[in-house]
Amino acid sequence: MTDPQRPGRMPTLQAAGIEEYAEAHTTAEPAHLVALARETIDFSPAAQMMVGPLEGRVLEFLVHMLQPEHVLEIGTFTGYSSLAMAAALPRGGHITTLDIDPKHAEMARKHIAASAHADRIEVVLGPALDSLAALPGPFDLVFIDADKGNYTNYYEAALAKLSSRGVIAVDNVLWSGRIIDPTATDADTVAMRDFNAHVAADTRTVCVMLTVRDGLTLIRKR
Repeated sequence: MTDPQRPGRMPTLQAAGIEEYAEAHTTAEPAHLVALARETIDFSPAAQMMVGPLEGRVLEFLVHMLQPEHVLEIGTFTGYSSLAMAAALPRGGHITTLDIDPKHAEMARKHIAASAHADRIEVVLGPALDSLAALPGPFDLVFIDADKGNYTNYYEAALAKLSSRGVIAVDNVLWSGRIIDPTATDADTVAMRDFNAHVAADTRTVCVMLTVRDGLTLIRKR
């Protein structure tokens, strides 16, 4: 059924409890990710930065479908997303994950070392743009989930090293709804609006914005 006020457009079907319902009807996260999530909540007041079980499964599905040889993650945090993706890596696949915070990197390395994927994930500490410039590529999957002011810079740097079949996945593109709030003019919100507009107008790529959790945009080359 279409909205009579917006011909050809489906009505918005977002209601309270939808994300919880989706999580409840998604294959449960494995025990090691449950433990990591609990520790992250105790570890950081910014625990909401963790992708969580629903988006973690989406990332795992992307890896399963793409079968990437080399995954790049910009923004490690405590390692949840790296470990979620690693579960679906093909034989010989590898993840390089970048973070600037030594405490985040330390916790991520601890959980990665204790996992079955320790030999397939490398945590690189330092400014992500510098680290990325030193990596040869090509990357078959890039996941961007770091400081919002640099999103466009990360996108451009990653696109330059993206394989012909590669996909860039970008988190937080809905920015808790502030993205469409005209009264929200803080630097991060403005940066996310600018980034979304930049990607949507980029004739080099094709993108789709998904309303998963805080918004996830998928991007590929034309």
